[in-house]
Amino acid sequence: MSKKIVIDPVTRVEGHGKVTIQLDDQGNVKDSRFHIVEFRGFEKFIQGYPYWDVPVIVQRLCGICPVSHHLAAAKAIDYIVGIDPESLSPTASKIRRLMHYGQVFQSDSLHFFYLASPDLLLGADTPAGQRNIVSVAQQHPDLAKKGIMMRKFGQEIIKAIAGKRIHGIVAVPGGVQKTLSHEERDYFLNGEKIPNIDTMIEWSLDAINFLKKYHREHAEYVNNFAEYPSGHMGLVNSDGAMDLYNGYLRAIDKDGNITLNDIPDFTYQKYFTEDVEEWSYLKFPYLTHLGRENGWNRVGPLARINVCDYIDTPLAEKERQEFMAQTDGKPNHKTLYYHLARMIEVLHAAEKMKELLWDPDILEGELVRKGVFRNEGIGVIEAPRGTLIHHYVVDDRGKIEKCNLIVSTTHNNEPMNKAVSWVAQHMLDKQKKITEPMLNQVEVAIRAYDPCLSCATHAIGKMPLQVEIFDHQNQLIDEKYKS
Repeated sequence: MSKKIVIDPVTRVEGHGKVTIQLDDQGNVKDSRFHIVEFRGFEKFIQGYPYWDVPVIVQRLCGICPVSHHLAAAKAIDYIVGIDPESLSPTASKIRRLMHYGQVFQSDSLHFFYLASPDLLLGADTPAGQRNIVSVAQQHPDLAKKGIMMRKFGQEIIKAIAGKRIHGIVAVPGGVQKTLSHEERDYFLNGEKIPNIDTMIEWSLDAINFLKKYHREHAEYVNNFAEYPSGHMGLVNSDGAMDLYNGYLRAIDKDGNITLNDIPDFTYQKYFTEDVEEWSYLKFPYLTHLGRENGWNRVGPLARINVCDYIDTPLAEKERQEFMAQTDGKPNHKTLYYHLARMIEVLHAAEKMKELLWDPDILEGELVRKGVFRNEGIGVIEAPRGTLIHHYVVDDRGKIEKCNLIVSTTHNNEPMNKAVSWVAQHMLDKQKKITEPMLNQVEVAIRAYDPCLSCATHAIGKMPLQVEIFDHQNQLIDEKYKS
């Protein structure tokens, strides 16, 4: 007789998720799957809209990372009006970059301080009702305060450029619609109303040192939890440096060998296949020449550090070198290292924001350029969660005929399934039942990727994580929900 236990909805993950675990006739884990059970349909209903509306519409995919969708779509639309990324005016390029680094800074800070820190600081055995940012603030008030102010700083950068913290607008076809005023720029430099950019750099270093201390004190857990070999992918510039806004697609295998050799973003279709499964609305992208089994890649902060040759800001590069030394320069496959990589990226974003805030081009200059109209545009950007691809085909009147989105969490679909399988095999085989700590560890594994499931699925409602166990005869023997 099947047993069903209702526990709770998912916590600290954006979207709907479901996990099923299949046992063999010995009662051991045979298979496990991470299902995405919501559907949104942006790729379809954007059809028929004029191309100039796209950067405004598609950012409604998400309230967490709208800037990433706004700018990826804008880069694609630039191609349609005949402007390659390198052809943007210096002012337009730097204004977009400043907003993008503000987005990375606030989103990565949100994830670490609000969503991930309860897992690390309070532990998986802590009851779900206590494992949250409120408990973190009670036990680590200084850390929580810094997290709140760091997120605010990034949001204020976005607001100054785009008019609103969420769903603002600055990018237009071929450029931007405004620069910053001296007063807007000085707001972030003088520290009169909010801590200034130098303080943000200092606090980013504090967070990195906090995490490194955590790693030392919990080395066995951090180094072994959900570790499995994989490929990694991210954008690099022409010198091999990590570039979060524009660059070439590079992928490596588990040993660090290049499997995608710095290809231009607009050629992605030649190299990627998107597979589907009947049990999930999330697609499974992989490198075509390697096949489904070997061609999938992790994306996001961990992958970006693994694939780049260096980071072009001095403090973040110093931290990257120390990070890579942990694995003797080889790719790091340890899932919980995503958090440290994320905070190194936060430091890099802060350094880049300081550089741009002192650049006179953000205060004045040419805003928009136009070229010869094209019927197709592709924009690729490194969103906080990883590589984000927007692809549009338009008719001669400028109406969207086709849209394809490969969202960061889509690339991480296979890796998240691998992480869930690791938890199932290492915890369920020992316990033979779903327990609260086991559920929490499933969440920890998924949450390390900072998934945005609504972006990736293209339903409205609550955010449940449902875990089901089936025996070898496919009979449901245990089921739990997380609220």
